[in-house]
Amino acid sequence: MICMKRYRGLRTFRGQSSIATWLHRIAVNVGLNRVSAKAAPVEPLESQQVEDTRGETASERLLRHERGARVRAAIAQLPPKQRAALILRTYHDMSHQEIAGVLKSSAGAVKANVFHALRGLKRLLGEDL
Repeated sequence: MICMKRYRGLRTFRGQSSIATWLHRIAVNVGLNRVSAKAAPVEPLESQQVEDTRGETASERLLRHERGARVRAAIAQLPPKQRAALILRTYHDMSHQEIAGVLKSSAGAVKANVFHALRGLKRLLGEDL
């Protein structure tokens, strides 16, 4: 999907920024659009990580998948700015300053959104995890 957007948008690239910045912005926009969509993500977050699960029992694997589903559902319930800041910080390992640039916000606002998102997750998940 990102490759198609990059290809389609290439004719509109005006050269006002570096091509790397332009490509990064497309990827971020696609990610934010996916995060803000009401539908559940098509690809589970844990599929993006490499884990050694050879020693895991079937019940442990089931429990891990259930926890992941609960966390994703709780993240989906967060307000959009909190959700975006949390995902960019946690899953994309971006700094507060980088996130501020992406979300066109201040680093302080990003820190507050991440803080409130974590507090909201704690409230939504309770003692489940």
